[in-house]
Amino acid sequence: MIKVGIVGGTGYTGVELLRILAAHPEVDVRQITSRSEAGMAVADMYPNLRGHYDLRFSEPDVNTLAACDLVFFATPHGVAMRMAPELMARGVRVVDLSADFRLKDLEVWASWYGMAHESPDWAAKAVYGLPEVARKDIREAQLVANPGCYPTAVHLGFLPLLESGLIDPSRLIADGKSGASGAGRQAKVGTLHGEVGESFKAYGASGHRHLPEIRQGLVNAAAGQDVGVTFVPHLVPMIRGIEATLYSELRDPADFERLQGLYETRFKDEPFVDVMPFGSHPETRSVRGANTCRMALHRQGDSNTVIVSSVIDNLVKGAAGQAVQNMNIMFGFDEVLAINLPAMLP
Repeated sequence: MIKVGIVGGTGYTGVELLRILAAHPEVDVRQITSRSEAGMAVADMYPNLRGHYDLRFSEPDVNTLAACDLVFFATPHGVAMRMAPELMARGVRVVDLSADFRLKDLEVWASWYGMAHESPDWAAKAVYGLPEVARKDIREAQLVANPGCYPTAVHLGFLPLLESGLIDPSRLIADGKSGASGAGRQAKVGTLHGEVGESFKAYGASGHRHLPEIRQGLVNAAAGQDVGVTFVPHLVPMIRGIEATLYSELRDPADFERLQGLYETRFKDEPFVDVMPFGSHPETRSVRGANTCRMALHRQGDSNTVIVSSVIDNLVKGAAGQAVQNMNIMFGFDEVLAINLPAMLP
């Protein structure tokens, strides 16, 4: 059994981590931190966890956290890059769910996050934690940068096409839609029910922080080729879920006949990717609460445009579930331990 700490436990990602880890037979959650709620019982903030945790939120303390085998950071950007290096210097392994260690180009990171990166050495060593791509490196890593939610849905959906070289990588479009929980738990006018309900809108159309992360992953999948990608996210009036509709152009339209088999073969040994029959329409409700990316391929007439619909739960495969999947790999546990559950319906 390993000892685990969570830094930043009061947001939706933090409570999702606690929900999943409550059922993990190899994990003992020793500490969960919150500067603003220090002293409050976890079950008082999150009554769904009554009977599962006797913990109280505490101030983040490196000496206490250093007794853990692994620490999750579910914090705003800028926190993990300052605090995690001291823990790692003391032998602690880290899964960071923020954006601090996802990008390798730190000038690009600084331009999007408005501050200089304070831990460039660890940024260079961090493993980008998409298990379907980097399982071997994750196993040996001390620091795993957990992917963002939109990037997870987009990367997995495009992956077989880019790895095979069948599409033009200069013409990729990712049309993403997310529920309101993707914006976090902070009180904001734009995510009030009266503002979100009965409405639908694009945001970040001129540029979103996930765009450089998406581009980085797609370039890697394309073996270093330049990639041209347009990404536009949308806010939809639901709590959980992401749907990404992905568009690309086949170099040879005759290759359409092999795409379904290509996807099924690429993901046949991946426990959390489900390739549906050609022409299916994956629904976000089919992955609610599950660590699954479900996808399907489409073609309109004899067009050479490949359409992929990719759905995930932004809080599970897009955040906490994938973080636990990475932890399982890092410590040699069964990769599906505590996260191999079906979605919740209705």
